[in-house]
Amino acid sequence: MPNFCAAPNCTRKSTQSDLAFFRFPRDPERCRIWVENCRRADLEAKTSDQLNKHYRLCAKHFDPAMVCKTSPYRTVLKDTAIPTIFDLTSHLKNPHTRHRKRIKELTEEDIRKIKERRLASSIEQLVSKKDTAVEDSTSTNEDEPQLSTEEKEFREYLRSLFEVVVMLGKQSIPLVADKASEAEYKSNNFQALLDYRMNAGDEALKKRFEATAVNTEYLSAAQQSQLLDVCENTVREEMLMEVRESRFFSLVTGDLVEFSSEKHLPLFLRFVNQQNVLREEFLDFVPFDGDESALVERLEAQLTDRWGLSMEDCRGQAHKATGTSTTKMKAVAVLLMEKYPLALHMPCSHMALNIHLSNSLPFPSVQVVMEILRRIASFFRTPFTQDELEKAISTHYQKNEEKGNALKQTCGPGWTEQHNVFDLLLDLLPPLLLCMDTIRNNDEGRFADAVVADAYSIAEILADFEIIVTIVILKNVLTFTRAFGRNLQGETLDVFFAANSLTAVLHSLNEVSDNIEVYHEFWYEEAVSVATVVEIPMTIPRLFLRKQRAADVVEIQAEVYFKEYVTVPVIRGIMQEVEDMFCETNLKALKCLSLVPAVMGQMKFNTTEENYAEVYRNDLPNPDTLPAELHCWRIKWKHRGKEVRLPTTIHETLQLPDVKFFPNVNSFLKVLSTLPVLKLEDNKTDMASERLQVYLDSVPVKQWNKSLVMLNVNTHVKHDLDVMVDKYCRLYPEDDPEAEAESEEAAEEDATK
Repeated sequence: MPNFCAAPNCTRKSTQSDLAFFRFPRDPERCRIWVENCRRADLEAKTSDQLNKHYRLCAKHFDPAMVCKTSPYRTVLKDTAIPTIFDLTSHLKNPHTRHRKRIKELTEEDIRKIKERRLASSIEQLVSKKDTAVEDSTSTNEDEPQLSTEEKEFREYLRSLFEVVVMLGKQSIPLVADKASEAEYKSNNFQALLDYRMNAGDEALKKRFEATAVNTEYLSAAQQSQLLDVCENTVREEMLMEVRESRFFSLVTGDLVEFSSEKHLPLFLRFVNQQNVLREEFLDFVPFDGDESALVERLEAQLTDRWGLSMEDCRGQAHKATGTSTTKMKAVAVLLMEKYPLALHMPCSHMALNIHLSNSLPFPSVQVVMEILRRIASFFRTPFTQDELEKAISTHYQKNEEKGNALKQTCGPGWTEQHNVFDLLLDLLPPLLLCMDTIRNNDEGRFADAVVADAYSIAEILADFEIIVTIVILKNVLTFTRAFGRNLQGETLDVFFAANSLTAVLHSLNEVSDNIEVYHEFWYEEAVSVATVVEIPMTIPRLFLRKQRAADVVEIQAEVYFKEYVTVPVIRGIMQEVEDMFCETNLKALKCLSLVPAVMGQMKFNTTEENYAEVYRNDLPNPDTLPAELHCWRIKWKHRGKEVRLPTTIHETLQLPDVKFFPNVNSFLKVLSTLPVLKLEDNKTDMASERLQVYLDSVPVKQWNKSLVMLNVNTHVKHDLDVMVDKYCRLYPEDDPEAEAESEEAAEEDATK
């Protein structure tokens, strides 16, 4: 049964973390001081025995110097420990909320008595300090179990094991190496490292394994799995503690990853930590099986039941889905917003808006184009294939060297993820096909069979008129959203103006839709021109023609077919997706970025955040004083000194020392920071999603391990080996020496019987 903290405004419980919980003391005087500091009027009538039996305080309410971790099995308090750290004001943020743990209002008489008691207590402590120090040096707490020699050696042994596991995770080294066949020896990296440590003088490991039978494994697969689980959960808990302290967060998911033939969804959380720094961290993989409702329930259970977060504090969600998973993730986003209206569905900051919009279109030809882009990006990751592409560009653009050189610089790593990817793809199409033909021929035998097969497959897909038309249509339609998308990934000022330019973007798309006949005619001519250059015949898809003939209807013309089945669906799909992703609530949230001083200055300090503040009213500590506070905030920056520069980002504004004097503005900015559409301050290559992709690219698929991924992606998180050892001893007590000795004695008794 979980322990709940009795402190006001504290919602911690023992099942959410490894945090220690302490009983109220039986000593009546000390117990009275605990109750007094808690300010819980409802506890004053209870006896010290009742409080000791039924109530607990978590370690967060004690000075760290009062908490002693001298035992591997539990944490204890010093005999004189008094709780002094309490949150007695956060309930004022929402005066309409009812609280079970009512906070007692102190009268002047109460305050006077407390001061007198504390003064007397200080004098007593000063007198007895010397005696207490002597006693502490000569005696130990009777409640603390002492470790036997065997237990100490076992813990040292465990510490060595965890040190090896953490090193393997950091270096992307699998525990077990791959094998070619069952007959081959299966190399165990974990065992090899243990051997190395023993040879280097690790006495704890050496002593443990010298007593092990020759034919016995160092560690069974089950024990290795236990070690990995403990490592993974310890690292995750470190990050979750920060998220809980920050309260507000956003949910971000990535591309599907397959473990043991099962698809999993990478799960990231975005939050502002206690140092007011925006972070986005990888937390886990969530199974992707089942329908949309099942996935929503699984996400909720993960966040609330397992991690102790509240979905009511989720302020945004972004899903970087591709292929067939896009439709499912859009449905998941809608279901989550129905339950939690402030979990705003937005594009992800590290994916170009045009890529996101294209991935969201559920049309076969569009999905084929997006998949071929991903395959092209993977194909040209090796220097050999990239060199061949650059040669093909030089050959095709030999009469236009300037454009050829520009394309060579543009088509480096990441070009398939840019805002203008479809323009680039059309310019690169002739050299791409030339490059693929050269690799397919493989005259000099430079390329492996798998590379040749990939080149053949990519060329066949690109040399399809339907794909050419789809690329041309996507390029032209997404021209209207390109600048808008670039601004969304720009600085705070750019994002603010993007939110105000959405009406113009939708107006342009509507104008295209209303005049689709004219636009389609021009776009179709462009597609025919591109196809002519690369010698691709203008044909209707074979599958559609077969259905037409089976239905015995008049054959449709190619231009009409592509207008009805490509152009019209794409333009309508893009319009609908833009309207959904930037609904009224989302725009109100983005317009609140005018709180950033540089934006206020650009707007001549004539901003109206009050009009949009209703979205986050319940997140503010004092919403009734917001208009007055915003007025003071504007005046502060409007009448600043000439040498004072206006902060340009939310991060820079939150780092200001005097922002704490504007509590509503401070809270407002922290909530806005978590919105997934806003870019991270860190370098792109240092993002958790990038680190995850590096692991997946560098480790063979058969050797992927979820726990090792967690360690590898989160190497910046504190890895406390002692905490891991403590947790392992609690979770698997049957492995400790005392349990083993007891089981051996029981076995001997059974044998004698």
